[in-house]
Amino acid sequence: MKITQVLKAVTTAGALALMMSSAALAVTLNLGNGGEPGSLDPHKVSGDWENRIVSEYLEGLVTEDAQAKAVAGQAESWTISDDGLVYTFKIRGDAVWSDAVPVTAQNWVDAFQRLFDPKTASEYAYLQYPIKNSSKIAAGEITDFSQLGVKAVDDKTLEITLEAATPFFLDALTHYTAFPIRKDIIEKFGDQWTQPENIVGNGPYKIVEWVPGSYLRGVKSDSYYGKDTLKIDEIRWDNTEDLTAALNRYRAGELDILTDFPADQYKFLQDNYPGQAHVAPFLGIYYYVLNQEKPPLDNINIRKALSISVLRDVIGPDVLGTGELPAYGWVPPGTGNYEGTPYAPDWAEMPYDQRVEEAKKLMAEAGYSPEKPLKLQLRYNTNENHQRIAVAISDMWKQIGVEVELFNAETAVHYDALRAGDYNVGRAGWLLDYDDPSNTLDLLKTGTKGSDGTINWGNNYGRYSDAKFDELMTAASSELDLVKRAGQMHEAEKIAMDAFAAIPIYWYVSKNVVSPKVTGFEDNAKDIHRVRWMTKSE
Repeated sequence: MKITQVLKAVTTAGALALMMSSAALAVTLNLGNGGEPGSLDPHKVSGDWENRIVSEYLEGLVTEDAQAKAVAGQAESWTISDDGLVYTFKIRGDAVWSDAVPVTAQNWVDAFQRLFDPKTASEYAYLQYPIKNSSKIAAGEITDFSQLGVKAVDDKTLEITLEAATPFFLDALTHYTAFPIRKDIIEKFGDQWTQPENIVGNGPYKIVEWVPGSYLRGVKSDSYYGKDTLKIDEIRWDNTEDLTAALNRYRAGELDILTDFPADQYKFLQDNYPGQAHVAPFLGIYYYVLNQEKPPLDNINIRKALSISVLRDVIGPDVLGTGELPAYGWVPPGTGNYEGTPYAPDWAEMPYDQRVEEAKKLMAEAGYSPEKPLKLQLRYNTNENHQRIAVAISDMWKQIGVEVELFNAETAVHYDALRAGDYNVGRAGWLLDYDDPSNTLDLLKTGTKGSDGTINWGNNYGRYSDAKFDELMTAASSELDLVKRAGQMHEAEKIAMDAFAAIPIYWYVSKNVVSPKVTGFEDNAKDIHRVRWMTKSE
């Protein structure tokens, strides 16, 4: 071999070693993310498993800190008018997209116009209805999008005008429905714009790989203004619907964080992995929806019988083993801007055997008994904890003359069925997007009627509708007196719960497992943990 060849070989080997060394130094966070995302489009997604991905590749005007409090994001500052109606945001001069195109105010104008466009049919658009004329545009009552209260004053100044002063608006802007979009990218690629080869983001991480049914991978974005503060170089979001398998992978060191775990393994984790199982209260409700569009669940007495015969007190401590508190109302305890005593029905104080007898009587009056049972299908998304609860509640209902068929499906399929009304009883859950009672109560508002007369029920899976409830919620949305506003919403909550609009079962606790290698993960009431605040040691 000639000397030049030797030098070339040594140089190549050295470069290769350097590359391998750099790769070895890259820090990857392996996150057990739950279900498969149905989309990465911020106007199409609906679950926390999707939020954990979308909120890393996109960033709004404001974002969340480690405690899930609203802090500056793409906006470096903002002002609010004295009457609370006009918010003016100054966008960072160094805010750019992952393809090096500057982030501008127009990106939010495009995003909000798309969000409220009836053609988009975004089920979470209502979260941003505080914005002037947004609900009328979504309903097709206004077709001139220039009347939307979102204006680009210049490239780096965005002005948002509200219908009424809204105390939680900054929190609402942390939600993915308030993220910017690249209109040119969407127009170029259509529904394929969120594929890794096409996707463009403005957040701390860039999506580079998506293996359906297995995992997604994101890497640190070189264009993110805060890239130098990021301690995690790469995120891998693994599909972990099988919680037992996920826990085994965690124990083997393959996963650094689990966003859920089998409830019956809590004691095992406490004993064998002390400090790694994080169980903390947070603002969320676990519930069953009842399809009120079809008989027999349009009968309030049958809905009442099903609700009062659920022994909620045993679900948290016995069925799950993680201590979730029984829920009888719709707004989680401790929710902000909600003065007064939490809702509790009179029947909650009745001994359980008396409740069962009352439920039997109601079922008999409707023509059902253990000898002539009401047959219902109970749907839930695939998850061992959901299955345990479904089995327990099926046994409770059996004693009042209800025969239950259990049906499980993967998360995306399950929620598609709920939205389509293709079910009798369905499991659902809601984590507050912002700390205000309207965020859960709005789930029970009558859907938006389109220009063709059809109703988009959004996340009101049970199709509950009550004119007085809607009237109270509409009044509360523009009420400046927070005490009066809370009273209106308390009245609305009572109307819905007395009509058994749904069956609340328990108030959530977050259930995460976090490796000792990971720091910066802080328990908080919203169970939101952005990777940008975390570090991982080897």
